[in-house]
Amino acid sequence: LSVDHRLLHHLIVDQFLPTGGGYAKLSRMQVFLMWCIFSKIEFCFPLLMLKTMVRAFSQKKSVLPFGSILTKVFLHHQIRLEGEIATKLKKEDTYNKSTMNRMGWKKQEGIW
Repeated sequence: LSVDHRLLHHLIVDQFLPTGGGYAKLSRMQVFLMWCIFSKIEFCFPLLMLKTMVRAFSQKKSVLPFGSILTKVFLHHQIRLEGEIATKLKKEDTYNKSTMNRMGWKKQEGIW
């Protein structure tokens, strides 16, 4: 896979549709989402988020996904978050040069 495809794969399985089962196997929804993005087919991401949160809520051992995204949306719309316990993003939840290097990608002649 190209670097773009590998990065998209990582974003989908780690951020957009996390399953907690590692990266080797993709769910049907993860594959569908990748196909939509590769094919430039529009999809309703808020609906996808909602369905993912409902599925996570119905499972015994899961956490609410999209915490960072939801926090940004709430803050943007000035929704008060008093009483909520803030947690810092983990290093592995950010994407930068260091992340790319940790994934084993090297920049050569200005290209990843």
